[in-house]
Amino acid sequence: MLTALPAAALLISQPQAVIETSEGRIVVALNETAAPVTVANFIAHAEAGNFDDGSFYRTVRDDNEREGIAPMNLIQGGHSFDGLADAEGIAHESTLETGLTHDRGAISMARDGVGTATTEFFIMVNDYPGLDAGPDGRNPDEAGYAVFGAVTEGMDVVERIWMSPASLERAPADFPYPQFISEPIRIETVRILDETQQTD
Repeated sequence: MLTALPAAALLISQPQAVIETSEGRIVVALNETAAPVTVANFIAHAEAGNFDDGSFYRTVRDDNEREGIAPMNLIQGGHSFDGLADAEGIAHESTLETGLTHDRGAISMARDGVGTATTEFFIMVNDYPGLDAGPDGRNPDEAGYAVFGAVTEGMDVVERIWMSPASLERAPADFPYPQFISEPIRIETVRILDETQQTD
C-alpha cells in the first residue's frame, strides 16, 4: 500500500503547467509518476488549446458552503457548460492508488461518476481529506477525486480568485449554493513546460 504523500512533494523533472489567467499566473507541477493517466489527459487538452478561453467559474468557501459540514475551500475551472461536451472521460486514479492527497495547493480533477473526468479541475486552498478516497470521503461512491499535481507558484493568485464575489446567477439549474463566480476569471491559456523550460 502506498503511503500518502503531500501533493507538493513532487519529483525532479516532472512536467509543469503554466496557467495564465486574467488575475495572474499559476504554475503547477504535474506528477506523472504517481498519476500518469490524469497528467497525460491534462497535457493533451492543454496542448490542443482546449483550456484556452476557459475560466475559473466556481469558488467554495465558508460563506457559501452547505451548512453543517466543513467547507472544501477550493476554486474550480477549465471548460464546463460552454464547451467540450463530447470530451471522453478518463480512467480514475484514486488517492489510494497514487498516494497524493487533497492538501493546500493540490490540483485535482472534477467529475460526476467515476471515469467521467475530462476538462474540469480544481485547486485546493486548504487541506481537505474529505475529497480523498475512502469511507469517510465526501463523495458517496467513496472513490474520491484524482489529485495529479500541486501549485508551486501563484497561490496568491489562487486565493484572489477564491475570494471573488459569487452568487447563484451563473449556477446550473437547481444548484442550491451561491458558489459561481459573478464574473468568471478568464483562463487565457495553459502551457506545458518540459524540464529545460521550467521555473525554479
